[in-house]
Amino acid sequence: MKFISWNIDSINAALTGTSTRAGETRAVLKKISALEPDAVAIQETKLSKNGPTKKHLQVLADLFPGYQIAWRSSVEPARKGYAGTMYLYRDQYQPTVTYPQIGAPEPMDSEGRIITLEFHDFFLTEVYTPNSGNGLKRLADREQWDDCYRDYLHQLDEQKPVIASGDFNVAHEEIDLAHPANNHHSAGFTDEERSHFGQLLAAGFTDSFRFLHPEEAGAYSWWAQRVLTSKQNNSGWRIDYWLVSNRLADRVSSSSMIDSGERRDHTPIMLEIDL
Repeated sequence: MKFISWNIDSINAALTGTSTRAGETRAVLKKISALEPDAVAIQETKLSKNGPTKKHLQVLADLFPGYQIAWRSSVEPARKGYAGTMYLYRDQYQPTVTYPQIGAPEPMDSEGRIITLEFHDFFLTEVYTPNSGNGLKRLADREQWDDCYRDYLHQLDEQKPVIASGDFNVAHEEIDLAHPANNHHSAGFTDEERSHFGQLLAAGFTDSFRFLHPEEAGAYSWWAQRVLTSKQNNSGWRIDYWLVSNRLADRVSSSSMIDSGERRDHTPIMLEIDL
């Protein structure tokens, strides 16, 4: 099976925008569609609490004919039009869709950060992990989130194997970002965040990309949008992951980044696995 995950940074802008960036984003969506994935996980949709509009649904239907949609938006007391997640999955599948609350500090549980699809033999779940924020103001809450999320994935894993993707907002090791020495106190590369990600892996999960490419440096999934040369210089971070239950690791045939051209910010990541 083939799965793709992407932090899109506003699906509304992608589907209805007229800017150069919107055009670049739609081009990536077309590339994803051409790969004919079994499911697509999308983070940071930034949709209203009412979800995709009729226009959004029509554009998605045109881009991804033969796919069903599941979505989750930020709701009060969380900010409007913030975070949010979505799945596109093929009509032939009929997974059970859940929108878990994991007991994280409010309003994180209200920000639409997790959707889970339960198939007969496995769980497919996506996450948009909270960012620790400027000045690490949200780091303490982020650490609690990480603990709650780890417990949630472990509970799923006790029932059947798990395939988890998303923007985890952490570069785990120094090899996972271009300039580690300058970022030890930056959100996404603090000792606390890296330790919690390590604890997640230790709970029974495999970082599929690093499993297949243990020594590969310079492979990133995010480049700062506001830094014009970030992608040209490959000054990036690998903060988007496909994790699998350890017992599925040997079934992974490919875990890779999809080239998004000149578009900065996140690039999609793809997993191919024999299920």
